[in-house]
Amino acid sequence: MSQRAVMTIGHSNHSVEHFVGLLVEQGVTAVADVRSSPYSRHNPAYNREPIRESLKDAGIAYVFLGKELGARSPDPACYVDGRVQYRCLAESEVFKEGLARVIEGSRTHRLALMCAEKEPLACHRTILVARELEAKGSPVVHIHADGHLETHASALRRMRELVGVPDADLLRSQEELLDEAYALQAERIAYVMDRAPEAMEQERE
Repeated sequence: MSQRAVMTIGHSNHSVEHFVGLLVEQGVTAVADVRSSPYSRHNPAYNREPIRESLKDAGIAYVFLGKELGARSPDPACYVDGRVQYRCLAESEVFKEGLARVIEGSRTHRLALMCAEKEPLACHRTILVARELEAKGSPVVHIHADGHLETHASALRRMRELVGVPDADLLRSQEELLDEAYALQAERIAYVMDRAPEAMEQERE
């Protein structure tokens, strides 16, 4: 492939040693944290400052891109009935800027996007960010908890089976079928706020 693949990984409840080991095994040299809030209540070793130091000790650079590529937008316009809309996020200028940084970074680093969820299909790193990277011609590979790699195309086949979208349909194109599968999975996993968008906006002001 002419374009170097971007990898993704979820820290899950791994020990930091195991997590860093997965990255080292794949030759990752930089991690882009795409969590909206780079802190873990249940696993503080993955808070922004500690994980940055752990990665630094392994010779891996860290950058926080949660503002640009996170799944919990502060923009009320990106919510419908309290649920964030991935297509709205993907069309925002801040998201496009973050995506461009990832693509540019992947030219000089073996780059991995980090979020929290163990399963790639349960995370916006796959359903939102990886989708847009692939659309830009940047291939994506997912690192699983046991160390095995999965191409984004393979993950999409699993997604279609998971949400019940057929491989072929007489009246719909492959693109339309894939759009439906993405939409169904986004509906399953997208963040639902427990506060009104207006309250979030007021907190920012």
